Amino acid sequence: MAACRRVQRLLLLMLICGWIGSAHGGKLDTENAADNAERGKNAAGEGKAAAPDGASSVRRSGGWKLAEEAACREDVSRICPKHSWNNNLAVLECLQDRKDETEIASDCNHLLWNYKLNLTTDPKFESVAIEVCKTTISGIKECAAEERGKGYLVSCLVDHRTNISEYQCNQYITKMTSIVFSDYRLICGFMDKCKDDINKLHCGSVNTGEKVSPGALWVTESRPVKMKNCLKHIYLLLHIFPFELAYLCFPQCKDALSTRQKLIAQDYKVSYSLAKACKPDLRKYRCNMDTAMPRAREAKLSYLLLCLEAAVHRGQTVSGECQGEMLDYRRMLMEDYSLSPEIVLVSRDKGILEGHCQKALQTLIQETDPGADYRIDRALNEACESVIQTACKHIRNGDPMILSCLMEHLYTDKMVEDCEHRLLELQYFISRDWKLDPILYKKCQNDAARICHTHGWNETSEFMPPGAVFSCLYRHAYRTEMQGRRLSRDCKTEVQRILHQRALDVKLDPELQQRCMTDLGKWCSEKTEAGQELECLQYHLDDLVSNCRDVVGNLTELESEDIQIEALLIRACEPVIQSYCHEVADNQIDTGDLMECLVANKHQKEMNEKCAVGVTHFQLIQMKDFRFSYKFKMACKEDVLKLCPNIKKKVDVVICLSTTVRNDTLQEGREQRVSMKCRKQLRVEELEMSEDIRLEPDLYESCRQDIKQHCQNVVFGNAQVIECLKENKKRLTQHCHQKVFKLQETEMMDPELDFQLMRVCKQMIRRFCSDTDAKNLLQCLKQNKNSELMDPKCKQMITKRQITQNTDYRLNPVLRKACKADIPKFCQNVLNNAKDDNELEGQVISCLKLKYADQRLSPDCESQITVILQESALDYRLDPQLQLQCTEEILRLCAEEVAAQEQTGQVEECLKINLLKISHEGCKKEILNILKESKADIFVDPVLHTACALDIKHQCAAIPPGRGRQMSCLMEALQDKRVRLQPECKKRLQDRIDMWSYAAKVAPAEGFSDLAGQVFTSPAKSYILSMLAMCVVLLFLMGLLCGRITKRVTQELKDR
Repeated sequence: MAACRRVQRLLLLMLICGWIGSAHGGKLDTENAADNAERGKNAAGEGKAAAPDGASSVRRSGGWKLAEEAACREDVSRICPKHSWNNNLAVLECLQDRKDETEIASDCNHLLWNYKLNLTTDPKFESVAIEVCKTTISGIKECAAEERGKGYLVSCLVDHRTNISEYQCNQYITKMTSIVFSDYRLICGFMDKCKDDINKLHCGSVNTGEKVSPGALWVTESRPVKMKNCLKHIYLLLHIFPFELAYLCFPQCKDALSTRQKLIAQDYKVSYSLAKACKPDLRKYRCNMDTAMPRAREAKLSYLLLCLEAAVHRGQTVSGECQGEMLDYRRMLMEDYSLSPEIVLVSRDKGILEGHCQKALQTLIQETDPGADYRIDRALNEACESVIQTACKHIRNGDPMILSCLMEHLYTDKMVEDCEHRLLELQYFISRDWKLDPILYKKCQNDAARICHTHGWNETSEFMPPGAVFSCLYRHAYRTEMQGRRLSRDCKTEVQRILHQRALDVKLDPELQQRCMTDLGKWCSEKTEAGQELECLQYHLDDLVSNCRDVVGNLTELESEDIQIEALLIRACEPVIQSYCHEVADNQIDTGDLMECLVANKHQKEMNEKCAVGVTHFQLIQMKDFRFSYKFKMACKEDVLKLCPNIKKKVDVVICLSTTVRNDTLQEGREQRVSMKCRKQLRVEELEMSEDIRLEPDLYESCRQDIKQHCQNVVFGNAQVIECLKENKKRLTQHCHQKVFKLQETEMMDPELDFQLMRVCKQMIRRFCSDTDAKNLLQCLKQNKNSELMDPKCKQMITKRQITQNTDYRLNPVLRKACKADIPKFCQNVLNNAKDDNELEGQVISCLKLKYADQRLSPDCESQITVILQESALDYRLDPQLQLQCTEEILRLCAEEVAAQEQTGQVEECLKINLLKISHEGCKKEILNILKESKADIFVDPVLHTACALDIKHQCAAIPPGRGRQMSCLMEALQDKRVRLQPECKKRLQDRIDMWSYAAKVAPAEGFSDLAGQVFTSPAKSYILSMLAMCVVLLFLMGLLCGRITKRVTQELKDR
């Protein structure tokens, strides 16, 4: 406001300098100022405010200054800053705007008042107004006809300032009002008749009295006004401005004025001007023809106002003169509660205050109808003037849309606190009677009659209370064509506008406040910020009493269809809406698309904290009832009734339908019981739920304590809490561990539900897996993991998921399917000792690895185990048993290789080289198993494969990989002296032979099958088998030869 005042001062000085400069060709204003001041002094000289004679020399030499006058010198030096002393207008404004407790001398007061009076009658002062307000003056007939040169023109503009639309004119008149015309005694020729009395009785003053009044005439009984012309004009002024003058000095006049107002309230005919102006309209609209009503009731001002206002609201014509009179008296009723007997009566009885007082106030609001013209409510008009001039300046003054504009800016930076309070006070009553909103009534009166069976504007009864009509309208606002009885487009727009306004504050929704008063006090007493009360009720929905729960549920269901009802949320999300959701936001019918768009773009950089919190809150509320998600409700309503009856919570409905879809998919040939449109929306809901652990209440409740203990500093959203629980899985409580395991199992089967994976690898999926089925996305990413184009962050995330998969075969759907027959066949003992929903720590996969070395797996299973062996050979973290058994040994023997993080198999190679130094039996056994597995395929040994890559290409190109064939080829090449292998390959092969020999010594075959397996997997398999064959042949020949040497049995003995 201080900045605004500075702008206004600067504008005023520029204007004054402009019209003085044009008159004198650029000369300074000293002479004109002196002339004005001299006139002021001469007028003041009749009283005690005359300046000393020495002032004349000052006037002639350097211009007359208020600050140098003896009457005001002391007050100016005490109150005003020194830099303002040379500027008379600055001094005047300083003294007028002083604090209430700061007094100025009466002589100075009178001098200032005369200075203002002379300034207003200066022709140059009026010429500025004519120049700045040229268009406005021509548009206001009263002002155009005013006599020039006596200040009447500017006075007229001040009186009509609320109708001025020109910006510069408005600013000029506002400034003049605050500095010069703060006293209504300067208006309408009052000074022409009363100037002598004012100077004689020394009544001139810049004191403005009470804030509600712009000035008053100070007259006392000891100094009565004797001039008849002046008295006549005082009464004339009272007639013209009966409600602008707040008080007069003599009590008799004040009391008489109050009595007159009360009489008018009881019988409008007491006001001759009102009765005369409105007589034709009263007769035209039959306002006195109700024979059932007592005559006294017909004559009441309230009845006249209600009857004629009803005609205006119905679009009928009421004369402008009558409407002007009505406006004055409506304003009168609003400004003085004592003019309404009902309010006075109930305010005296504290026992009936709440119900009857509210009813009386509601009646007063209906009578005065401030919804049609906000200026009737003086408190609102004054409090909101600055907001209207900045935020609503594009709307004509007095237009009903001003109130809507103010409501749109409620709780924004443009709103001021005083205006906010006054606006909510008025809207509290307007929201309780739909007829008090003239725009709503105009657009919806036909719909109300057609659908809600109500007619007259003033019609209320016990069977049709005011609030019931609007409830009826909004119940039909969102009906589809199939449901019939829809509102007209104009009426629906207005109903939506009212709903948007009501969502700003619980008190603006009568039904909600009435039914939820107890719950608001119980659960939400500390929620005082804008919009927090409704959010609190939604959060405690399950704890509310049934009546409150129903109305909150209905409102939330309505919000899900049209989220723009949540005006505060829409304001907070404006940047995101403009960037990503402007197309759906512009739709006349929302149907949940806007909220779905906000959820989808929840993690964009344009998303601010307020918007993110609001969107998350709405997502959490949707979990309480599937009806709160409009698109899901409309897509799956029939499926829910058929497949999941009696289930209300959305999360349970989603689980029920998802389970049905999965079971129908697994049973090949069975028709899907869930409709296609429901399956599509179900997919959307599942993806949204994966983003925040709070959207999965069962998981969240099971892990609440673990989150506090292990993930206290992790923020919700982006699946960060879920990822934290996965990383701390070994330290979780049993119940939480089981839930996280089930979640991981679901995500591995459907990688799209893995929010972190999909977020981090979004670009890589587009690059490598754009045509891949959603179920195989992780498999596709694994296959492209080592590509040069792979993003490092995505590669790291893929590795995390591979580590998780290798802890349990159930987390690897591809392996589980490929080894479906092999697992129970070879690893049944491991399964017997397993616990549900707990990882097997890679035991089943280790078991399958050993059978792979024995070459006993089915082709599909062998293919999957080969991939696992190759990946774990490069990165030891992918072998959970190795990591579990060799943790200490890795840190002790291979710290440098671990620190390098090259993932080229160096850690595993380090353990092989240091096999003799390993003391832990479990770790040693794992390394021996790795050596055994490496015999089966050279690809399982990345260091050896890298060293011998060229030799394999030259010596073993025709030999297919797998089953130890290429390894045998290299061994034969090593023994063949004619073949020259690469030195590094030769060295690595010799090391492997030594390791295998050592392994054979420390881990001999445990049985014939184990021995046979070792022979068949040995690189020297051909040699061993040929030697065994030679031994068998030799024994056979020896048997043939040596059998004849033995003693023959005689024929007689045979015949016995």
